[in-house]
Amino acid sequence: MQILYHDNEIAVCIKPVGLDSEKEMPEALAKEIGGEIFTLHRLDKNVGGVMVYGRTKASAAKFSRLIQNGELIKEYVALVHGCPPEKGDLEDLLWKDSSQNKVFVVKRQRAGVKKARLEYTRLSEGEESLVRVRLHTGRSHQIRVQFSSRGFPLVGDHKYGSRDEKTAPMLFSSCLTFPHKGETKRFEYLPHWALGG
Repeated sequence: MQILYHDNEIAVCIKPVGLDSEKEMPEALAKEIGGEIFTLHRLDKNVGGVMVYGRTKASAAKFSRLIQNGELIKEYVALVHGCPPEKGDLEDLLWKDSSQNKVFVVKRQRAGVKKARLEYTRLSEGEESLVRVRLHTGRSHQIRVQFSSRGFPLVGDHKYGSRDEKTAPMLFSSCLTFPHKGETKRFEYLPHWALGG
């Protein structure tokens, strides 16, 4: 785990693939910098990337408000099969089947169905294409489902249609932007596979 920034209110770090964002990450952070650690948002266990954690109840409450107001901007990079259009603004209705821990695009609003929206830009093209994604809603498996439902499953995402040899979805929380202590903070980090590595 790499810590990018911390002060008396927050800690920003890189969550490795394989660590649980709600239990193992706060424990690892507490060992590194001490004190209580509050989870503000989550990433799937098999997805890595930039995360922010609260260090006080007051900062956790403040960030909950920022998230509700859309002031915490989350951007991701993903490697998808195929070549999607150069830019897109994807809106869907998503329903989660908790028994399978799987999410589906559905046609109409009903109990448990949530609206999901993201924008993306294609950064490279080929049999596998790199996309940069900005989330407008934070739904479970949202990026994975929205791309898969259009025929562009994420590389390594066997749950949503990929048939390759990779062991985890090629998805990474690459950038967080938010207001903090009177200024706009932006933390960005790219995985090796998004750098052509």
